[in-house]
Amino acid sequence: MIMMPRRLADEVADRVRALIEEQRLEAGMRLPAERQLAAQLGVSRNSLREALAKLVNEGLLLSRRGGGTFVCWQHEDGSEQNWSERNIVQPLKTLVTDDPDYGFDILEARHAIEASTAWYAALRASDADKEKIRLCFEAIQSQDPDLASQADVRFHLAIAEASHNLVLLQTMRGFFDVLHFSVKQSRQRMYLVPPVFAKLTEQHQSVLDAIFAGDAEGARQAMMAHLGFVHTTIKRFDEDQARQARITRLPDDPDYLQK
Repeated sequence: MIMMPRRLADEVADRVRALIEEQRLEAGMRLPAERQLAAQLGVSRNSLREALAKLVNEGLLLSRRGGGTFVCWQHEDGSEQNWSERNIVQPLKTLVTDDPDYGFDILEARHAIEASTAWYAALRASDADKEKIRLCFEAIQSQDPDLASQADVRFHLAIAEASHNLVLLQTMRGFFDVLHFSVKQSRQRMYLVPPVFAKLTEQHQSVLDAIFAGDAEGARQAMMAHLGFVHTTIKRFDEDQARQARITRLPDDPDYLQK
């Protein structure tokens, strides 16, 4: 059997994946500019473009014309992730598929879970954990609502990782996989409304500041306030959308409203 040599683009794609892991780039974070990245990897720009196109097709990267290339949300590998998928994600997805209102039950459950992750993160976060939280926070400032929403998820997961509690972390991963599936559009909408975006930024900053200061109670309170705002905002968006849908279904006959 004759073994065909690997295409250069495949090799460059592997090196880009390794770079993302080494630099701990999270969802929503931007890759270096094409010229800089090609020089860093020691490859031609044409080879790099082909490799990036391959990774975009795989869903690892997102390319914005004139805006650069960004890391997308990715599921994590390994037995822990398989356990989470089997025991948390799939049962919750089934519930949400059968009745979308269960998405709000998940949002309510997050209050209890994330109050704890923020508390323990303030007590246990290492310098590396804090740097990861900071990078995720900066990525949330993306002007692209999809990328900002993904970076928001990574910010909360980085806090869960900083809690150094595996049970809390796996539960959080399961929750966010379902939330990404069930309320993705509502989360993105929050980043399209300037006052809401400003409020989210302020709340994320408060959570970050409390964790960095080692203020466990302050971190817990800041997270609770943030999640309450998110829950209320998403519910309002969904109610507005349902109201608009009802209006569009009304007959054109003006006499209909008088019946």
